[in-house]
Parts: sequence; C-alpha cells; structure tokens
Amino acid sequence: MRIRWRRISAGAAILAAAGLFVAWAGIIDTRASTGHWRVTDWFLHWVMRSSVRTAALGGHTPRFTAAMLPLAAGHYETGCAGCHGSPAMPRPATVENMLPPPPDLLHVTTTWNDAQLFEIVKHGVRYTGMPAWPSLERDDEVWAMVAFLREYPSLDQAAYQRLAGFSATASRDFAAIVKSCEGCHSPAGPDETSLIPRLTHQSETYIRDSLEAYAAGKRPSGVMKVALSQTSSEDRKKLASYFASQSGPTETGRPSEMLSRGKVLAERGDRTRGIAACAACHDAAGVNEAYPRLAGQPIPYLENQLGLFRSGNRGGGAYAGVMTRAAAGLTDDDIHALAAYYGALPKN
Repeated sequence: MRIRWRRISAGAAILAAAGLFVAWAGIIDTRASTGHWRVTDWFLHWVMRSSVRTAALGGHTPRFTAAMLPLAAGHYETGCAGCHGSPAMPRPATVENMLPPPPDLLHVTTTWNDAQLFEIVKHGVRYTGMPAWPSLERDDEVWAMVAFLREYPSLDQAAYQRLAGFSATASRDFAAIVKSCEGCHSPAGPDETSLIPRLTHQSETYIRDSLEAYAAGKRPSGVMKVALSQTSSEDRKKLASYFASQSGPTETGRPSEMLSRGKVLAERGDRTRGIAACAACHDAAGVNEAYPRLAGQPIPYLENQLGLFRSGNRGGGAYAGVMTRAAAGLTDDDIHALAAYYGALPKN
C-alpha cells in the first residue's frame, strides 16, 4: 500500500515539475495575434455561457420603459462604444485584435435572455476585458442598459444619436478630428528624419484616396487604421480638403552624394532593369491628381514606402499596382538615392 502511494506521489511530483518546466520554457503561446485553438475557443465560450446561465437562474426582470433608454444610451456611447462600436460609429480598429474581440452587439444580444444580460452587464466577464458595472449597488442602471440592449438592434444612426444626445454627436466633432490628425501631420511638417509624410502640397484627390484606402484596409497600416476608425467617409473627405488647402515650408533639402544617381533614376529610369522614370508620374504638371507629390517628403518616409512597394506590402488607391511593379527592380541603393533626391527637392 505504501509503495502504491509513493508511486502516486512521485508521479504527481513529476507531472508538476513537467508543468512548471513547460511554463518556464515559454512553449505555451500567449500571443493574441495567433488566436485560440478552435477547441480552446469552444471550451472557453462553453464555460462562460454555462457560468452566466447558472448565475442568472431565478433572476427577475422588471418592466422595461422608454424612460430607461436615454440614460443607458448616453453611458453606452461613453463607456461601451469604444469597444463594441455603435450605429453612429464603427468600433475602433484597436479592439479588433483583442482576444477575444468584443462582439458586435447587433447580433449577440439575441442569444441571451434578460437575466443573463443583466448578469454580464453587472458583473462583467473575466479574461475578456469586459468590466463589471462601475457601481454594483445600482441595479436600476444595469436594468436600464439591458432595456437599451434589447432596443439596440433596431436603432439606426439618427435614433441612436437622439437617445445618446451630446455623447454621440461630440465624437464626430470635426475640429477635434483635425486637431488629432495635426498631432502628427502638422502644416509645419514632421521632422525631416520622420517616417510621417507631409500632407501639405498634396492634391485633395490623393489624400482622399489614401484615407479611404487606409480605412478600408486596402493600404495596410495599424497606425492609420486606428486613427481613422472613428471617422466617417464624410469626415475623410473634409480632412482631404483641409490638408490639401494648407501650405507648409518650402525650403530645399541638403546636398547629398547620392542626388545625382537619384536624379537619373527619377528622370530617366533604367530600362535595362525595367525601372520606369518616376518623373513620368510624380511632381510633373498635368499628371494624374491621384498620384502623390514626392518633393520635400522626409527621406526615411520615402525609403520606407518604396521598400513596402518593392515587397508588395503597400496597398493604396487604384494605382497602387503601378508602383508595386515599378519598384520591383529597385535595389536598396536605388531606394536610398531616390529618397535622397526627392527629399532634397523644394515642394511645389
């Protein structure tokens, strides 16, 4: 009998030691970008639904009234829309890569009864980022939110904004959007060693196409996707018009030993390697307004964009494929030379 218990104890100790070793070795993947295994995702949701179902047993639902809705809508806009989105604005891009991502409440609320929604709203859900209600003593507020969630799928933008009042309309204040954008894209221009492009002297068409491509995910950028995720198409049109109308500094760049090589590539290209002349499309009078102006842009920004085009990772407007093909034959030295040349040109 003792020998059996010794074997059991030894086996348990070995298993514990093996578990600690696996954890220490970093074999367990905790990266949100990789997602859960399908069985893990199923199990976690099953556990959560079972827990909520049991906790909600015996819950009594009060009578819902229209008076509950404005209070809940105002709180939803300020406390919930930042993760779940709303009829006035889609959810921010930052939350789409959470694990698990916050659900779209247009479709999810119908899978819970009122008592279960109350349980989730009041107490939150561990390990998901869903917080508990700020004041657990106020069941009346929680029930108001449940009443609002029941109405939520039927609300269009206008109805939602009427309920949420100033909370929903303030998030669309264009002056605030411009101020946020100018934090990076000041009319004075970013530092010349920056990866941020200058928007002054660009055409309205090019800026608008770029903003729409970022917002739609056709031009990949986590930074710009987040920055634009709380803007409407009308906001983006107004932003393009605003920045295209701004004027910035027009100083020339500094001389560089690579300027002559960059000038040749820009003006003539290299037919032997299938490299077209950049000047045929960029910074020339009468060219397509959808093409960007390169003169005076920060050199690191130009180098980075050319590298993205060469690798096929730079999407954009309708003509992005033209640049992907044009940049395919560029070497690192070509890219440095072109960036130095265009960075030194005065803005036009």
